[in-house]
Amino acid sequence: MYQPTDLKKGTVCQIDGKPYRVVEYGQKVMGRGGSIVNVKLKNLIDGSVIPKTFKGQEKIEPAEVNNKTVQYLYQSGDAFNFMDPESFEQFELGADVVDSAADYLKEGDELTLQFFGDKVINVELPKNLYLEVTYAEDVVKGDTTSSVLKDATLETGKVVKVPSFIKTGDIISVDTATGEYRERKK
Repeated sequence: MYQPTDLKKGTVCQIDGKPYRVVEYGQKVMGRGGSIVNVKLKNLIDGSVIPKTFKGQEKIEPAEVNNKTVQYLYQSGDAFNFMDPESFEQFELGADVVDSAADYLKEGDELTLQFFGDKVINVELPKNLYLEVTYAEDVVKGDTTSSVLKDATLETGKVVKVPSFIKTGDIISVDTATGEYRERKK
């Protein structure tokens, strides 16, 4: 069991039978009255964020969230197909579970799924991914003097803003949390 002061950012706990991750943490010490902990919790099933206040010696149950590495196979309509690399068992997840991770999935990539019980609650991508640029407009002469950004289409179909020196065929790093360009692979 967690104490309120154990709920640091990133901690996964269970409230009313649902898993939550702490996204913000704040503590107020009240002299003799102990302390009050204010947190914002993200529901790992539906994505909603709720504020919650804990006082003194309340007990919070940790959530049993398990991670499993899987391999992405292919997309078929709204279904994304994955394979367990140990048992070779194949299964599919709906677009509602895969969510924004779909913009970064390439056939054959390995990624981590988070399970709460036997239900997949999150598709966890690496912080940064290297992807190939399949289309980028050529630079117009004279546009190279300032930091002009242009659209580039990646091999997964995602369009990101990149500096003007990026061209078709370059491999770039993209931050999967923000969807922004980070650097060109050397």
